[in-house]
Amino acid sequence: MSDTVALALQDAVNGLLLGGMYAAVAVGFSLVWGILNIVNLAHGALVMLGAYVTYWLFTTYHVDPFLALPLAGCLLFCLGYPLQRLAINRVIRAPLLITFLFTFGLQLLITDLAQIAWTADLRSVTTAYSGRSLVVGPLTVPVVRLAGLAIALGLAELIQLLMTRSRLGSAIRATASDLEAARLMGIPAAQVYSLTFAIAAATAGIAGGLISLSFPIFPAMGPTYTLIAFVVCVLGGLGSVPGAVAGGMTMGVLQTYAAAWLGPNYDDIVAFSVLIAILLLRPGGLFGRARRFRA
Repeated sequence: MSDTVALALQDAVNGLLLGGMYAAVAVGFSLVWGILNIVNLAHGALVMLGAYVTYWLFTTYHVDPFLALPLAGCLLFCLGYPLQRLAINRVIRAPLLITFLFTFGLQLLITDLAQIAWTADLRSVTTAYSGRSLVVGPLTVPVVRLAGLAIALGLAELIQLLMTRSRLGSAIRATASDLEAARLMGIPAAQVYSLTFAIAAATAGIAGGLISLSFPIFPAMGPTYTLIAFVVCVLGGLGSVPGAVAGGMTMGVLQTYAAAWLGPNYDDIVAFSVLIAILLLRPGGLFGRARRFRA
């Protein structure tokens, strides 16, 4: 195998591993956007909180970061439910600009509080196995990122099963499709909205924990991951869990190849250019349909 082919395969592996993290970030964002019809600009702040929960559990209580992921998800679920019920629910039927401004303000508030509490210093989760890799022929696969990919795919599958095989998922889909009909069927819309947002917050917390294992974390990291989630959801298809996975993988591979073959400044240029091209050909994204949920 030539060096060029080996390098191309290594870049593909790195891109898929990065894409798994992107998919984990985007699943919850897609859920809120598709069901509540809200572009949650505070999603990245919830990812940041999940990263810090994992970090503090590891550094203070010596909880293994992978074991801390369910705890981070549970804590973010407990935060997301009252946050939607008491705050976001008040603007859920407001014009899009109002929800934009509200969630943007929420993003700033959470970021500022985090910066006061933890300062702006860069932190990272470094374990005894952080530098370990699997060597498969010419390929080197970091153990932490491979485990992160497996967790991200498992999380997406769990959300997909919840949405398609459970009574709660049926209630969520019914509420998203026709709010008034769902109410006539006895579905408590406010409860469904709160649970949907809480589930999305839990996935954001788990995604943040995965990020803390591979990248430095800091209070102002949220907007970057909100943008990533937005692009991945549009690329894969709004409201589609498989679309979030496919969009995340696609973006990860595109960015990795662009950075490796064109230079580090071209990763976002290439990814966004392909996004525009795909939307011109398929306005609903890779797996979505050209429609919007009404909340």
